[in-house]
Formats: sequence, C-alpha cells, structure tokens
Amino acid sequence: MSDHIINTMKSWVSNVIVKYNFCPFARKEVEQNAIYYHISEATSHDDAVMDMLKQCFELNQNASRETTLLVFSHGFTDFESFLDLVDLANALLCAQGFEGVYQIANFHPDYVFADSDEDDPANYTNRAPYPTLHLIREESMAAALETYEDPESIPDNNIRLARRKGEAFWQQLLASCTHKK
Repeated sequence: MSDHIINTMKSWVSNVIVKYNFCPFARKEVEQNAIYYHISEATSHDDAVMDMLKQCFELNQNASRETTLLVFSHGFTDFESFLDLVDLANALLCAQGFEGVYQIANFHPDYVFADSDEDDPANYTNRAPYPTLHLIREESMAAALETYEDPESIPDNNIRLARRKGEAFWQQLLASCTHKK
C-alpha cells in the first residue's frame, strides 16, 4: 500500500505540480530526487503532529532531503479536521524552535480556499490525492525566491491557469494520478 501511495504522490508532483508549474521550484527537486515521501498512518491530531515533528528532525539529519511530503494514508479525510491539523502543526513548529527553519504547505483532496466556492478550479492548486503536509526548508525557499522574477505572481498565475483549464480537467488529471500503479 505504501508503494502505491508514494507512486501516486510522485505522479501528482510530476504530472500536476511540475508539468503545470504550480511550484516553479519543484522540477529541480524532482530531478535531483531530493523529495522525501513519508507515509503516516496517523489518524489523530496528536499522532500526526508527532510524525511531522519527527520528519523535521529527520530533515535536520539528512541534507540530501530538500523537502518532505508527509502523506496521511488514512487520516484527515475530512477537510475541516485537516485544517485543524495544519493549525496545530504550525503551532508545534514554532513551539519546537523550527520557526524560520521549516514552513508547512498543505494539500488535500477536498481543498477549498477560504474565500472560494467548492467548485472553483483554483482549489486544484492545493488539491492532492491524499491529505499532505509539505515541509519546506525556509533557507532554500528564500534562495529560490531570490532567483525568480516576480515571485508574488506565482499564486495569481496558478489560479488563472487552473480556472482556464476548468474543474473537469483537474478532476480527470487528479484521478489519473491516483489510478496509476
């Protein structure tokens, strides 16, 4: 099961995030095999944040891991519960001294931006096959942003692309990532 989930997430990163340039910095990490995929079976917020904290310590110990996708195989299918997890994870990141070291991006199959309708294609910029916390090294992100012209335009560009392609396109693409073996 873990291999299937990792392959699904790798397919999503390559066929959505990199191919449609949602994150202009991801291609390099994919090509350098610097993304670590950790599957968590946590279903409680406490267990999930402990897994997240463990992955922060592992990033400290493994310089070859540029970033970690902490993927929840069974937990947090409810988006509101997942948002509670994100809040708790960010609070723990600060409390454990990782503020300024790591930041968290988050993805969910039912992701909906706070100011968006559920069927807005823009939500697909943060939709993934599984609930996921993405641990990003802040130092690396800062360096990447310095080399990117107009980084503030990235979210708006992604939203425009997502809306231009439409909801049906993204639903089909996300489904194709999930069904590959």
